[in-house]
Order: sequence, then structure tokens, then C-alpha cells
Amino acid sequence: QVQLVESGGGLVQPGGSLTLSCAASGSIFSIGTMGWYRQAPGKSRERVASINNSGTTGYRDSVRGRFTISRDNAKNTMYLQMNNLNPEDTAVYYCNRAGLLGPFNYWGQGTQVTVSS
Repeated sequence: QVQLVESGGGLVQPGGSLTLSCAASGSIFSIGTMGWYRQAPGKSRERVASINNSGTTGYRDSVRGRFTISRDNAKNTMYLQMNNLNPEDTAVYYCNRAGLLGPFNYWGQGTQVTVSS
């Protein structure tokens, strides 16, 4: 199975920016549509953005215009550029397969994003 390792999280002030990375141990092209998910304390995991091999993207309303998802199939890496962060974005962020098949039945350790002054 392809291993997915998230990185790039941290503590940032409201209005700040972070870029997350998702490095895969195998081909992300073969995975197809991939996505970023997040889980805040006490809440269910939710998908925040997705991108297919053609570069078509999708975002949940709360992040549209602030987050940008991208992928580099040659590097087997996916990214999430997050701008104008607010405290409601505080969560552990994960990457996984997205699209019709949904996520794999396993998850990486995620990367913590904390937005606080």
C-alpha cells in the first residue's frame, strides 16, 4: 500500500499562511484524485480540497479562495497552500485518496495546524 506522510504544519497567527506537503511512497498518478482532509478536536474528519490528475480542483466553501491545492506527480507529492488562516482552521490535516472511491482505509499521522494569537 502507498504510504502518505504529511508535513508542514505549525503554529501561526490569524491571517497567516502555511504550506502543507503530502509525500507518497509510490505513484500518486496511479491513485488518481487526491485530497486534503482535516479533523478538529471533537469534530468529524472533513475533506477540504481535492485535485485530480488533470488538475481539476474542488474546495469546501469555508476554504475556497484561501486554500490552494496542487500536486506534482513527478515528485509524488501534493501540497496545500493555506492563506488568511483563522482559528476555525485549527485541526490535524491529512492527505488521502479522494474522488468516487473515497479515502483508503488507512491514514497517516497527519500534521497539526494551530491558528492562534
